[in-house]
Amino acid sequence: MSIGLRIGTVSVEPHRIEWEIEAQEMIARLKSILQDDIVDAQHIGSTSIKSICAKPIVDIVVGVTSFDKMMRHNDDLMKNGIAYRKEYPLGQHLYVCGDLESTIQTHYIHVVIWGEEAWKNYINMRDYLNAHEKEAKEYSDLKEHLAEMYPEDRKAYTNGKSAFIEKILQMADKWRRQV
Repeated sequence: MSIGLRIGTVSVEPHRIEWEIEAQEMIARLKSILQDDIVDAQHIGSTSIKSICAKPIVDIVVGVTSFDKMMRHNDDLMKNGIAYRKEYPLGQHLYVCGDLESTIQTHYIHVVIWGEEAWKNYINMRDYLNAHEKEAKEYSDLKEHLAEMYPEDRKAYTNGKSAFIEKILQMADKWRRQV
């Protein structure tokens, strides 16, 4: 199965159905650990967009009502290979999975307050790009170009996508309100 990437590196691959399987397995694990402290969890990010290339790292968004309740699970999460990293970006908490001793990351778990802007942005962007082939192709082409330019510089790769992502988030919000 093609999943995982060394920290700091960039490589994109064509979409793989295995990413969806990995996402659903991770969501089931998270629900089992977090139980009543999780409102919802969904597969997001480029691996959830069927027609585009992606870094082989599966992104999950976890919606909670309280970060304090989430943090109480950190020991259990760590026992299950899910490591807390940091508050990133502000107002969200990032967890990672993978072979962390060899610096390979396989999953990013973004914990946000369910129903607030960050939650809506993750869901809207995924749904919008899955419904709009032209914009999805533009995003995929941009990702491929940036991955070729910055194979060892994840920060530059991410920064190179930010303006496009902002544009898509605005379009996705408007689209969501119309649907």
